[in-house]
Amino acid sequence: MAIYKKLKTRPAPLGTKGIIYWIKENLFPSITSSVLTFLSFLLLYYTIPPLLDWMIFDATWSGTKEEITGSGARWIFIFEKFNQFIYGFYPEEQYWRPNLILAIFFIYVIGFKKTKSTLLRAFILISFPILSFLLLYGGFGLDVVPTTKWGGLLLTIVVASVGIIASFPIGILFALGRQSNMPIIKTISVIYIEFIRGVPLITLLFMSSVILPLFFPEGMDFDKLLRALIGITMFQSAYIAEVIRGGLQAIPKGQYEAADAMGLTYWQAMGLIILPQALKISIPNIVGTFISLFKDTTLILIIGLFDVLAMVTLTSTDAKWLGFETEGYVFVTMIYWIICFSMSKYAKSIEDRFNTNHR
Repeated sequence: MAIYKKLKTRPAPLGTKGIIYWIKENLFPSITSSVLTFLSFLLLYYTIPPLLDWMIFDATWSGTKEEITGSGARWIFIFEKFNQFIYGFYPEEQYWRPNLILAIFFIYVIGFKKTKSTLLRAFILISFPILSFLLLYGGFGLDVVPTTKWGGLLLTIVVASVGIIASFPIGILFALGRQSNMPIIKTISVIYIEFIRGVPLITLLFMSSVILPLFFPEGMDFDKLLRALIGITMFQSAYIAEVIRGGLQAIPKGQYEAADAMGLTYWQAMGLIILPQALKISIPNIVGTFISLFKDTTLILIIGLFDVLAMVTLTSTDAKWLGFETEGYVFVTMIYWIICFSMSKYAKSIEDRFNTNHR
């Protein structure tokens, strides 16, 4: 029996590890990459320090308008108008209601993740929208706050949430309709999707606010926010339908044949086999569409609804705070970035969790 002498483990060569090696391989692997790296550092040098000076070091964080001496950002404007940015025209004494909805939301999210009961999860999904509307609008002993007083980030989240939740199932139905073998169903789905996708969202909002009431009986009043939600849901559902149709087309034909071989009905096959795979494939595109919708909520200003971006323009017209638009727009930009980035990261975690690719 051969006996082998165990050799001592030698350290890796100095040129193949460490920070120097990483910099060489990632930043300066070639002449072209070296030039681009140098230009990138030069761009950062001329942009980051002035931006930090304006946003942080030279900024005014407290005091009054008259006490502003620095040349940096005047964040006291944000602190002064913060409630309007978040709640819009919502009565100040009723701020506890949207705050309570936020607390309930986090409690429901924790409960949804912890529980395994299907009934309890269904109760959470059904009860939260109803409870949120009752708290925001009022009734049952609460003061009624009409939707005309909703605004700011509160209105942005309401419009985006309703648009996302309502358009998703409608989009699935239209995607299935466009893939259907029934001519009437397919024709209706194709006409709806192509018409909606061929019209700008701002046009749909204008039609839902101005044209739609003309078809109602005389004396019938239709809530302006509800009209906007209908237009946004119609618009978003068409795009969701096309995204999901792409996922359906990516499913191998063998999956359909396997469902038929098992004797499943059309809806059983779609619900148990085809749609779960199509939705998993479509997660990045679905979330991209949701993020676009969240940013498109700024268009509701065209029909007289003041979202968080519109509140910046409105508050900056205050005679006491003229010339503070820049700080307001930067603040809103950070809000949109944080929310959109969080949606993207959460979608990535869902995509990784349901990833079944073998590597």
